Amino acid sequence: MNVLAIRGLNQFYGGSHTLWDVDLAVPAGSRMCVMGRNGMGKTTLLKCVMGLEPVRSGSVVFEGTDLLKCPAERRARLGIGYVPQGREIFSHLTVEENLRVGIGIRPHGPRTIPDRIFRLFPVLKKMLKRRGGDLSGGQQQQLAIGRALVLEPKLLILDEPTEGIQPNIVHEIGDIVLRLNQEERLTVLLVEQKLPFARRVASEFCILDKGRRVASGAIGELTDEVVREHLSV
Repeated sequence: MNVLAIRGLNQFYGGSHTLWDVDLAVPAGSRMCVMGRNGMGKTTLLKCVMGLEPVRSGSVVFEGTDLLKCPAERRARLGIGYVPQGREIFSHLTVEENLRVGIGIRPHGPRTIPDRIFRLFPVLKKMLKRRGGDLSGGQQQQLAIGRALVLEPKLLILDEPTEGIQPNIVHEIGDIVLRLNQEERLTVLLVEQKLPFARRVASEFCILDKGRRVASGAIGELTDEVVREHLSV
């Protein structure tokens, strides 16, 4: 069963055709990594899923719901946690206030921050009263992921989660993604440029080249030959 199914997706920026008939299936319980060189449409694809970019044609279905008929603000309530590139936390709000933003979006459940957020990210509990803008890049990324998890999503979407982050935190984020997937069966869709991280964390991959899907499969099929052909600069 696929949690997310994208079929024949086409997207344009003005007169520029950026996504070309993209198909992508994200099976339940998988860790799907979208890869590609810079400017190949990876972030645009995620934004189309979240309703942040218009779609010219095609379909995006999440657990049987046609997302293209849903306004952007409703998609998170369906059970999609989204961590955008650059994190986009509220820098003038405290850590606690940032996390409570997720509670406001969640349609059901208690109105308190789940304890599991602090088990996953102990540093956030220590910094509840600090402003988001005062955190390091790695701490901000943990906050952004924590805010998405407050929704208790069925699908977690991460756009470049390791960008600009120190190596020890990159490793921690990888551990947390694997833990969420293996212990809680959370399905993960991520965009990632770092090959070692992708090979460690992902179960499947899909490569975009100039807005087209050019390769996909189990992560074990991401051979050096495929990397040279589609990912080497």
